[in-house]
Amino acid sequence: MECPACSQTLDSREAAGISLDVCSGGCGGVWFDQFEFRKLDEAHEEAGTWLLELAGVHRVSGGSGVALACPRCDGSVLNRHFFSTNRRVEVDECPTCAGVWLDVGELRELRDQFPTEAARKEAAAEYFEDVFGEQLAAMRAESEEKRAKAARFAHMFRFITPSYYIPGDQEWGAY
Repeated sequence: MECPACSQTLDSREAAGISLDVCSGGCGGVWFDQFEFRKLDEAHEEAGTWLLELAGVHRVSGGSGVALACPRCDGSVLNRHFFSTNRRVEVDECPTCAGVWLDVGELRELRDQFPTEAARKEAAAEYFEDVFGEQLAAMRAESEEKRAKAARFAHMFRFITPSYYIPGDQEWGAY
């Protein structure tokens, strides 16, 4: 398989029982097939610590503006996106096979961001609240207002329902 960043041949190496494709003779990047990356992306995961020590023999020119081709799929271009809410590291992911390409040093940066998955989820929740909090609060207030109007409307017609009828408690009731 050919490296998407520097066109060197990727070497197969093992970490945690997973066969990874590493550009050890070139830029130092690593290819993770679908779901493999999630097994090695957190700091507490000891497996694959050798991946943190990878160094590129040469730097890749072009930086973040260059679109990379998927090394697995013919004709697929890797999508670049931020891995987490703090927007420090961009990863390249194939839309076809869901493989992930990490440039040299990116795994270390990703592992250093959050100590656990719970911390990552908490940061995502905080980010979500920052971005959508006001809109969600307005929607909740609107829903509460509509609920209150419906309750007032139902209260106006309470005389239609006999006082001995409690919705859901009678076997003979419509509810």
